[in-house]
Amino acid sequence: MDASTPLPSLFLAHGSPMLALDGGAWGQAVSDLGRTLPPLRAILVCSAHWEAAGPFRFSSAGRPGVMHDFGGFPEALYALDYPAPGSPDLAREAASLLQAAGLETQLDPQRPLDHGAWVPLRYLAPEAALPVVQLSLPRPRTPERLLAAGRALAPLRERGVLILGSGGVVHNLRHLDWQDASGPESWAKDFQSWVDARLVTRDAGALAKWRSAPGAVESVPTSEHLDPLFVALGASQSAAEKQAAPGKLFDGWQLGNLSLASYRFD
Repeated sequence: MDASTPLPSLFLAHGSPMLALDGGAWGQAVSDLGRTLPPLRAILVCSAHWEAAGPFRFSSAGRPGVMHDFGGFPEALYALDYPAPGSPDLAREAASLLQAAGLETQLDPQRPLDHGAWVPLRYLAPEAALPVVQLSLPRPRTPERLLAAGRALAPLRERGVLILGSGGVVHNLRHLDWQDASGPESWAKDFQSWVDARLVTRDAGALAKWRSAPGAVESVPTSEHLDPLFVALGASQSAAEKQAAPGKLFDGWQLGNLSLASYRFD
């Protein structure tokens, strides 16, 4: 990749918070990706774990810190940190791009990084040296609105900013195998396959109709873990670029039915 080539956008599953302690094959795949990326200016991440009513929000603290927004896990998990700097300048730049596209925005100087951001970033950029800005999922929202936000942010890919969506294609905590002794059930595999087929053809319009897909009811009881995929996909869409099929960075499962499928869009 040379200096004139836009950066990819990414969708990384973040699975169980326990991945922060042992990422296994998923963590290795994300680490390997991080080592192949060109020098970055910053990272803009949209996580499933920041939903807020009204406009899109950008974290704008100079030092955001992290939150351990989960419960019932080993103490070692709560001791983890990711002391990356923030970037008020990037937050303002990104907000202006959304505003120019007719999307309402707001800056949040108090928001820390949630685990949907810092768990994958511990593998993707382990030095925690790059500035990180987080983007919220607005309520209410539609896939079309998220795709529009991603498209508006796409110019950042030519300015050294990596755009990352963090969530999970199949995410239903009521249907997990906490002993991790089984593989995914048919409904989970059916929905994952349906999503993969539409990503191969970059058919954002069809993907936006995911609620009628096989296995959708069980796989996506609430949409927040799937929705960052639309931001990442939108950010990869440009009339000036040939739209290549996405690369699947990782294809696997955790706790039975928790998808760790992760993608790179060039």
